[in-house]
Amino acid sequence: MASALAARGLSGTFSYAGRVESPKPQALPLRVGGFGGAAGLAAHIREAGITHVVDATHPFAAQMSRNAVDACAETGVPLVALTRAPWRPEAGDDWQHVPDIAGAVAALSGERRRVFLAIGRMHLEDFATRPQHFYLARLVDAPEGALPLPDCAVEVSRGPFTVEGDVALMQAHGIELVVSKNSGGTGARAKIDAARTLGLPVLMIDRPALPVRAEVHEVQGVIDWLAHTGTDLGV
Repeated sequence: MASALAARGLSGTFSYAGRVESPKPQALPLRVGGFGGAAGLAAHIREAGITHVVDATHPFAAQMSRNAVDACAETGVPLVALTRAPWRPEAGDDWQHVPDIAGAVAALSGERRRVFLAIGRMHLEDFATRPQHFYLARLVDAPEGALPLPDCAVEVSRGPFTVEGDVALMQAHGIELVVSKNSGGTGARAKIDAARTLGLPVLMIDRPALPVRAEVHEVQGVIDWLAHTGTDLGV
């Protein structure tokens, strides 16, 4: 998206939350760190002369998205969300839907299993209450110190991943169950297809509920939205 905006000569800022040690460079100027809630974001919008906001956060960054809705409502600046289309189960999938991380933890109350935690690093500690399992955690950055899981392995890698690679990874660790957020899109889908290939069940964490807002699933949708909401743009 940043490349598409820059190619059209639009000014803008690409904002990272700061949870990844080495964020990918972008075609637009970068800023890293939070704004200080909805009020802080509204203040930044005014001070920076922002005319349009594109919420391209992770589908599970619910508070950030709510802040964007509130800040844009306060400032009168138009907002669009660029989200990955959610995954839908296909023939051969074995999904158990849970509403949130707590639901996934509750679903792991049974006998020992070998579990692939494909949820990032923020919620690993929640699964420490189910210490009977072996966990394979895939992380973008190497953890600082030991994980809060007594029996685990860490795979440090950055997507996009391949089905063949994820099949091999799951086989190498004897995985019996995959825990995944419904992040959608293509970059992280390989684990879902790999689970289907191997006949493994998936605990699928559903997306959080968010306020109603304009939403598109493709970069071109953002470009089209900008074209229909004004030409004096600072995104």
